[in-house]
Amino acid sequence: MTNKSSRRGFLAGSAALALPSLNMLAAAAREDDIKLGVATYSLREFPRAQAIEMIKKLDVKYVSIKEFHLRYKSTPEELAQGKKEFLDAGLTILSGGNIDLKKPAELRTMFEYAKACGMPMMVCAPSHATLKDVEKLVKEYNIKAALHNHGPEDKEFPDPKTVLDAIKGMDPRMGLCIDIGHTSRTGANFVEWIEKAGPRLIDVHVKDLKDPMGKSSQVAVGDGALAIVPMFKLLKKMKYQGGVMLEYEIEAKNPFPGMQKSFAYMRGVLGGLRG
Repeated sequence: MTNKSSRRGFLAGSAALALPSLNMLAAAAREDDIKLGVATYSLREFPRAQAIEMIKKLDVKYVSIKEFHLRYKSTPEELAQGKKEFLDAGLTILSGGNIDLKKPAELRTMFEYAKACGMPMMVCAPSHATLKDVEKLVKEYNIKAALHNHGPEDKEFPDPKTVLDAIKGMDPRMGLCIDIGHTSRTGANFVEWIEKAGPRLIDVHVKDLKDPMGKSSQVAVGDGALAIVPMFKLLKKMKYQGGVMLEYEIEAKNPFPGMQKSFAYMRGVLGGLRG
């Protein structure tokens, strides 16, 4: 999907100019208009306190919290305490999820959960049948719903087109969370769909694949074949305001090295684009 050699050349040219430390890259990225963050599904094998410490070591400010780290069945007091732990660590909660919104009887409960956790947006998986009810609750709670496409296996929303077709004409807080890996596996060009989504794009889940069609080929961002540099160029051109959240699905027992490598690559790309 991308010219891998040109991408490596891009990075090599940047490296020839300077070899900044990871901390310098992180500081520069924080000043960038692109919000790099962590989807805490990446840290699903670790308890909340440990996950927070790992995110801090990555020098990341933004998080999308998975249920592993703020349990649905927690009391309001427990959710408040968990939220406080993230905020006290200097992290900004951009969203939570992925949250299943296919059961009509559970929709309000999930919006109450998101409200209690201080989530301004839910990355979610509704069905076509529940979509109108989700929209009503989006309006009531003023919590965005970012529909996450899950690739060829997803019978509801496999790709960005199915999401955008379904939410056409709906409240502007109904948007797309594009997962670039899952989109690639459908055969769609995720860079083109980012542009087509325009203001409906409200979240990005980033990963990399050695084989653009291979689910099991995930690697650290920068080591694969996906069009990461063109994606960031386009997001900057669009003045995209949402998060770009690393969803590192591999090496669950020891994800930190790959996550660290992924952020170093992405920060390098952004540094190069700033010139």
